[in-house]
Amino acid sequence: MEQVEYQNQVMRRWDVGPSTFLACPEKGARLLNWHLNMGDGSVRDVVHWPEDNQEADLSKVHGGIPVLFPFAGKCYLEGREDYWRTSVGERKPMPMHGFSKDAKFEIRSIDQSGFEVEMVQTDEMKEFYPFDYTFTIIYHFLDLALQISLVLENEGREPIPWSGGLHPYFQVPWRKDLSLSDHSLQINSKKTMQYKEGGLIANRTTLPNPQTLEDPELINCIFYELAQPKGEISLLNGEETLRVSEVGGAEVGSRLTFVTWTQPNAPYFCLEPWMSPPNAPENKTVRMVAPAARDEFTIEIDLA
Repeated sequence: MEQVEYQNQVMRRWDVGPSTFLACPEKGARLLNWHLNMGDGSVRDVVHWPEDNQEADLSKVHGGIPVLFPFAGKCYLEGREDYWRTSVGERKPMPMHGFSKDAKFEIRSIDQSGFEVEMVQTDEMKEFYPFDYTFTIIYHFLDLALQISLVLENEGREPIPWSGGLHPYFQVPWRKDLSLSDHSLQINSKKTMQYKEGGLIANRTTLPNPQTLEDPELINCIFYELAQPKGEISLLNGEETLRVSEVGGAEVGSRLTFVTWTQPNAPYFCLEPWMSPPNAPENKTVRMVAPAARDEFTIEIDLA
């Protein structure tokens, strides 16, 4: 592990086997890029980061793996966006995807295989999320995989709701001579929904499984009640598979949700693992952490 400068950003670099990981542990605990160093000297990006980026504010960049906490997606309270209600009836503001992606973190430990950081809490965060807690993120880097653990510890005397997640920007198409139609998505879910403006979530007919990625209906599509806690992107022949799965933690697979998203002609496709569908407080799909307890949501991304 070494400290390097990349696109005017000071970050740390890990070389593990053929993989190189670039991350800013103190800025949103954000992984910026993961790429493979191929045998012929070429490089294949797994996690996308824009090559020409000069943005100082990492939270504005479409790339890397932003961490979503305490709630993934946008909250709506009785139709009013960016608000939610606590269990005692208090109405509180809440930014889209929460506030951890913009937060500062302190390093607890760091070595050749990864790092652990703790979020630095501010008075503004208390306005959004009025609880006593510790939120930590743990990264573990492997030859052809990485694990990211979100850990919430309840330091107070009342249960704490949360429904976090990750927003990976995967480099798709894999190569410049391919298109989205050359890649397939495989998620075995019992329910498929569409995330719409105004906080509405509409049920929809089950999509083909697998299906190709160029389908515009995959934008803001929600896959819920999974038969297996995993989703995969691969070439149409099944090769070069990228798998996103939940491992460890409580209630494995019972609430894992995938949200898919991209933009027209973008060099990325987002297969986002969340703890539940969006607007979790209003839809009653949050997970509760009891006083003096901890809860963990661990995601592994690997190249099968």
